Amino acid sequence: MTWTELKLKGAYAFDLEPIWDNRGFFARAFNVEDFKERGLNPAVIQCNIAYNYKKGTMRGMHFQVEPATEVKLVRCTHGTIYDVIVDIRPDSPTYLQHVGIELSAENRRTLYVPEMFAHGYQTLTDDTEIFYQVSQGYAPNCARGYRYNDPAFGIEWPLPITEISEKDNSWSDFAVPSR
Repeated sequence: MTWTELKLKGAYAFDLEPIWDNRGFFARAFNVEDFKERGLNPAVIQCNIAYNYKKGTMRGMHFQVEPATEVKLVRCTHGTIYDVIVDIRPDSPTYLQHVGIELSAENRRTLYVPEMFAHGYQTLTDDTEIFYQVSQGYAPNCARGYRYNDPAFGIEWPLPITEISEKDNSWSDFAVPSR
């Protein structure tokens, strides 16, 4: 795998290094030692699949708080998404900054989302499927979110929103804690 550290401290994208032959290719998609070498959490406790019917569908911005903070590995297995993460760690040098990358079945890129990063994505094609590996199980009492269009983050989504859940549309705006 080829790792690229993103501008947000602790966040990475990684790409497969396929070995091609007459059958197609083989590539390693996960290796605990690669994570440990970078000081990253390699735990995989739960895997999830999200399927989306329509281009322009929005999911996010989600995260979990203590005691169930989670790392996510996100990969688009069918179609294309614009995936965004926001650093919401108050003591981080990249606090409240965000980065967005395109994940697709074609580029096979994976996004490593550290703990205490809000995460969301918008589908860029119809019929998208996203595969998540997470370091914690879903804990409803620890689940939180912010609105996808929160002015504190200034995220520019590539398309108009065509579908969004009532829950995701009703998250509150981010309130910067007083220091």
